[in-house]
Amino acid sequence: MTAPLTLDLQALFALQQQAFAAQSFPSEAVRLDRLVRLKRLVEEHEHPIAEAISADFGNRSHHETVIGEVIIVLAAVAHARRHLRRWMKQRRVRTSFHSLPGSSSILPQPLGVAGIVSPWNYPLQLALVPAIAALAAGNRVMLKPSELTPCFSQLMADLVARHFSVDEFTVVTGDADTGRAFVRLPFNHLFFTGSTAVGRQVALAAAANLTPVTLELGGKSPAIVDDSADLLDTARKLAAGKLFNAGQTCIAPDYALVPAARLQDFMQAYTQAVEEMYPTLEGNADYTSIVNERHFARLQALADDARSSGAQVQIINPGGAPDDPVSRKMRPAILVGVDDSMAVMREEIFGPLLPVMGYGTMDEAIAFVNARARPLALYWFGRDRANQERVLRETVSGGVTVNDVLLHLAQENLPFGGVGDSGSGAYHGEYGFRVFSKEKPVFEQSRLSGTWLLRPPYGKLVNSLIRTIKRLL
Repeated sequence: MTAPLTLDLQALFALQQQAFAAQSFPSEAVRLDRLVRLKRLVEEHEHPIAEAISADFGNRSHHETVIGEVIIVLAAVAHARRHLRRWMKQRRVRTSFHSLPGSSSILPQPLGVAGIVSPWNYPLQLALVPAIAALAAGNRVMLKPSELTPCFSQLMADLVARHFSVDEFTVVTGDADTGRAFVRLPFNHLFFTGSTAVGRQVALAAAANLTPVTLELGGKSPAIVDDSADLLDTARKLAAGKLFNAGQTCIAPDYALVPAARLQDFMQAYTQAVEEMYPTLEGNADYTSIVNERHFARLQALADDARSSGAQVQIINPGGAPDDPVSRKMRPAILVGVDDSMAVMREEIFGPLLPVMGYGTMDEAIAFVNARARPLALYWFGRDRANQERVLRETVSGGVTVNDVLLHLAQENLPFGGVGDSGSGAYHGEYGFRVFSKEKPVFEQSRLSGTWLLRPPYGKLVNSLIRTIKRLL
């Protein structure tokens, strides 16, 4: 890493610090103006944004960009604008009886300068939804997007520079060295979305400055199919979630647990569902490419390793075209007979490969999930309410969607975040506002306070008051 790079980052950071110091509690009007400008940035440039992302991927469905990114960002802006006044309000809370008639309240206060590191798989959504929360909370924002989507990252830098002053919101582009320098800045809060391995490095870098960190990571998100589930409906929903963005989704169903007696029926239903959505893969603009050659080769290696270790890899090949390393369109596949010795069951897949395993009882399915790192998402399919409640209560995951996939992420009134290896902290809606705020406790003493009765010199009166307080506790 070069010295000028470090100096440039430090200069940007210092500029934002100075701007925050001059306006440490932006008004509702100022915050709303920033949110409106962010909305305008997305609405007015939707097509070039989608084109840039598609160029980075090789092919990325315009519809997937709109559904999975643009709509979610615009919904987040709308929700924040609608509720900002309430979120900002200093709110009264109950005061402990022994401190009455004083009053207690909580004042949400901006933290200062927020750093956001966003990944390549949903480069718009995973950059701007945290930024919306940080701006709504009254902070200044520095964003470091992924170097794996250079077309989009440069476009985002240009668009943000057009709509915001550099001391409000700025984008820092660059390679992994830039990213490492970025996370070493003493931000007031650092928000990272990416892999668990990199998340550990980010947490260590932030710890040197005692910077609080939100980590939105990944993991192997299971889908549990109950014996009471409609297999074709379940397969259609799982295929849609697994193949959206060609599986390059942090909450994509990573593997499926299916009653052993219904395993073959499920595989047939899943194959049918894939062929309904994608009658052909070659030249199909609806089917997204794998982002680069390295990830394409990694996914092929996962399938080859499983095959060589005894798993059956059932390729689903609508149209009959082979995997194309040029377009990086990877054929979906079901993997059966997998076990923990195979890389596909140890690593987050992040592609269109779906391991499917049979189970005997719900006890076995729950035990299988609980024996592994806690996932970012869990999916349950079925009509048996008792089994559904068991899964919800006896497993731990970042979030759950019941009888569908992915949709808990799109709810502004639900927190989104991981647990354990899949992350720490949560955001979206008011939860994001709170992440980027200091909820300052305020106690205001009354003129009628009786605390003077508890001051030295201590004697019979104090002893009597202490006994009274203890009895009331």
